[in-house]
Amino acid sequence: MTRGYISIGSNIDKDKYIPASLCALKLAFGKLTVSAIYESEPVGFTGDAFYNLVVGFDSDLEVKSVAKQLRQIELDNGRTRDSQKFSSRTLDLDLILYGDLIINDGRLQIPRDEIEHYAFVLEPLADCAPELKHPINHLSYAQLWERFDKTQLRQQRVRPDWISTI
Repeated sequence: MTRGYISIGSNIDKDKYIPASLCALKLAFGKLTVSAIYESEPVGFTGDAFYNLVVGFDSDLEVKSVAKQLRQIELDNGRTRDSQKFSSRTLDLDLILYGDLIINDGRLQIPRDEIEHYAFVLEPLADCAPELKHPINHLSYAQLWERFDKTQLRQQRVRPDWISTI
């Protein structure tokens, strides 16, 4: 079994699509480790605030099969194939870690650069896997979050009403 981590984000009907994604991920992978949920301002464009979180899961699937399943869950939840990187979205599921795998193969990059560049990925990852070490720089995610420049931090922990149902 390989331990993987998925970054989840939504800023369109997020109270619908985040819980729907968690249900779909549970069906696909079983038990999930779920971080706190953060509300953050969009990066790179103007739009509604996002909910962001990270989930951990275990799987014996090949990494490309996991990525394919995540893409299908996005499509099943209103994501369009032509969506832009910096735009509003119903659901964004990014496989950010998969064991100690290091891969940069077209659309599939693991570990994702976003881990070290965006608070909305790093803080929830540090919540649910604080002692886990980055496969390239070998620092724990707690250490990376501690060192992260928080001067422009625009996110806060939230507790949506539906949280008790997951």
